[in-house]
Amino acid sequence: MTTAIAPRSRKVRVLATLGPASNTPEMIATLFQAGADAFRINMSHGDQQSKIPVIQAIRALEKQFMRPTTILADLQGPKLRVGKFDGGRTVLESGSTFVLDRDKTPGDATRVELPHKEIFAAIEPGARLLLDDGKLVLRVTDHGPDRIETTVEVGGALSNNKGLNVPDVVLPMAALTEKDRSDLAFAVEQGVDWIALSFVQRPEDLAEARKLIGGKAALLAKIEKPAAIDRLEEIVEMCDGVMVARGDLGVELPPQTVPPLQKRIVETSRRLGRPVVVATQMLESMIQSPSPTRAEVSDVATAIYDGADAIMLSAESAAGAWPVESVAMMNSIGISVEGDPMHGDRVHFTVMRPDPTTADALSEAAKQIAKTTSATAIICFTTSGSTARRIARERPSVPLLVLTPSKETARRLGLLWGTHAVHTRDVESFEDMVGKAKRMALRTGIAKAGDRVVVMAGVPFRTPGSTNVLHVVHITGDELKDYA
Repeated sequence: MTTAIAPRSRKVRVLATLGPASNTPEMIATLFQAGADAFRINMSHGDQQSKIPVIQAIRALEKQFMRPTTILADLQGPKLRVGKFDGGRTVLESGSTFVLDRDKTPGDATRVELPHKEIFAAIEPGARLLLDDGKLVLRVTDHGPDRIETTVEVGGALSNNKGLNVPDVVLPMAALTEKDRSDLAFAVEQGVDWIALSFVQRPEDLAEARKLIGGKAALLAKIEKPAAIDRLEEIVEMCDGVMVARGDLGVELPPQTVPPLQKRIVETSRRLGRPVVVATQMLESMIQSPSPTRAEVSDVATAIYDGADAIMLSAESAAGAWPVESVAMMNSIGISVEGDPMHGDRVHFTVMRPDPTTADALSEAAKQIAKTTSATAIICFTTSGSTARRIARERPSVPLLVLTPSKETARRLGLLWGTHAVHTRDVESFEDMVGKAKRMALRTGIAKAGDRVVVMAGVPFRTPGSTNVLHVVHITGDELKDYA
């Protein structure tokens, strides 16, 4: 059965992670109806073959609901771990000495293997080593090519293969592991829309992934390392989108520093015209509870007030007991916050200064004209999606209907603020542009008879990057009848 879903009544996008609790075709469709605009597939869990039916189920929604779907494949990245212990675990006492070395012999309370030679080359005395998501803290006192001696500042139980974070130095490690390269090739072959690169430390980390993607997907940089903050603007300029990955960022930095950093990352991404996703522990309690805490709702609302393009669910939708309720809650928080009369003022607290280009000037003008003329929507024609990104950067008060002849572009725009993308044939003339804008506005329900809409396009048509037309159109309601 085919059922068209009307444009969302909110502008912030909801990105839902799929997993054991939500990877059946029926559940994916239910999450889509509940408000999920895009789906994240975590390549850290499961094998590649298990992802194929999930991807197929997401794409099947396009026929069922007559709108593009958006898939983000999230690469695991170079996850650092310690080795194994005799008996599977040990206890480190605060104040004791603990050594990490290259010896594969099972460890004890005095030492353990560290199977990452890059750390030995980069570590410095005084640097911190955080174990098990920051529960244990070591301070480096001495080091050599095969040995790092530390003092245990915060002790506790430590078991096999627990994670290790090195927040105080930039590690000379490739951003892509062999597993990541294989997963990236698989994801591109399956036609996903976004590739998320984990543990980005510097802009150079993005180069290999960009080359391997070969233009077949958009590249999203996950900001979860303190080193990335030092070169944030360069990293944002090098990617197509950004994720504020607060999990590891909150491990490697004091938790009280994460909120201002979140605002800085969102502001930088918005200013440079890159969609930005706020992620991790947004509705964490809904993994087990059918309703969130008030603090979690406030956290989600803050991201929306800051103008984030998307808000993400992780374990809440992937492995929790209430995946549909989690998505529905995100949807309802978005609608409630955007219904606040002060929402527009808060979203525009970040000042957008247009670049000295025709496209940026027209995008800024489109927002103002829509407001002044009480237009109900902005409609743009685009091939690459750049015009849509420029308009969304302005955070207009009305929805953005994007008409594109590129199915790939329509799918990638699922993470872009306020956007409803439609895959449709290209236009041939100015009259064709006006007629199609009117018809699609009526068909999608984004406008009705008597409304005005603002239309943006580029002449000559079918020329990417040629945005130079802004036109206000009055809809009479006869457009569909005339076309029929």
